[in-house]
Amino acid sequence: MGPVEHGRRGCHSKHVPGFAVSLVWATSTDTTVGSDVSDPTPTTGSYVPALGETRVLTVSFPPDSVMVGPDLDPAAAQAEQLHILPGLAELFETDDPGVHRTDSVDYRVVLNGHFVLDLSDGRTAQLTAGDVVVQNGTRHAWRNPGMDPATTLFVLVGVPCTAHARDGQHTDNRPEEQS
Repeated sequence: MGPVEHGRRGCHSKHVPGFAVSLVWATSTDTTVGSDVSDPTPTTGSYVPALGETRVLTVSFPPDSVMVGPDLDPAAAQAEQLHILPGLAELFETDDPGVHRTDSVDYRVVLNGHFVLDLSDGRTAQLTAGDVVVQNGTRHAWRNPGMDPATTLFVLVGVPCTAHARDGQHTDNRPEEQS
């Protein structure tokens, strides 16, 4: 088998222990309610939806300690991410690993564990199970400061994006610090 163990719609990373992703569902611009829709996930090319499309993903993030540990091979991890996160991994900034922005509104529900949301303006939000965050095309990164993998559900909706937001100046819908 190749560098990734494949489930029906999911992948567990071999190079980043504790990282796993599953594409739960996807819609295209021609999806209609009530039509006989077969499972679209095997043929979905990008995990980032185009305008009018949606994606539902579950993602487990390893603890931060894994990401900076001596056993991590950054080149192998990056190559694997390009394979298991098609369309999304290409958006990760090379100078700031994990930081990215998509032309989508992202609804995130923390299922278990602890996450930190880092925003481009230096603000952070602490999130735990049950917390919900809406990202409106903002530049951001996710971290897991815990000791165990933490899991989240994402719903991404492809929406139009202004040039202003694409230039990193978009700051709407920033979450407030969680207490």
